[in-house]
Amino acid sequence: MFPSVHHDVLKVVSSDISKPWFNKQSDRIYNNEYMSHVMGKFKCDNSSCSNRGWGSKKVAILIRGFSENGYNAVVFNQRCQSCKKLGTLTLDEISYVERVAYRLKKWAGVKVEKQHYVGKKGPPHKEDLCEGCKSGHCQVRKQAF
Repeated sequence: MFPSVHHDVLKVVSSDISKPWFNKQSDRIYNNEYMSHVMGKFKCDNSSCSNRGWGSKKVAILIRGFSENGYNAVVFNQRCQSCKKLGTLTLDEISYVERVAYRLKKWAGVKVEKQHYVGKKGPPHKEDLCEGCKSGHCQVRKQAF
């Protein structure tokens, strides 16, 4: 989760939603749930691995809505293609804020234009390296079925 980006989400939704709050507890009962994806860059911290890093246009994210405009968003990690160790994510905060703010507005009943994303070129999504796919929380995997 990235509570440090909550302030940026607030800037986008505060004119439409009353007092949104970030829930740091992932075990609390939620009212809504939505899978999406964001973008990011990963670094392989395994010093014996030749792969230093990779970018991904499809980083799985699970957004949950709680009572009284609460939310959180779990961003799932990815594994290195070379050594299979978990990478360290540098989140693309713009894509995160866009996805989370849009979903919060939808859940609050705010009329929003449907988002149209132009598919940006990137490496193909690898289910075996995606922690979101492994946990059943990846939109890319769900679309394949």
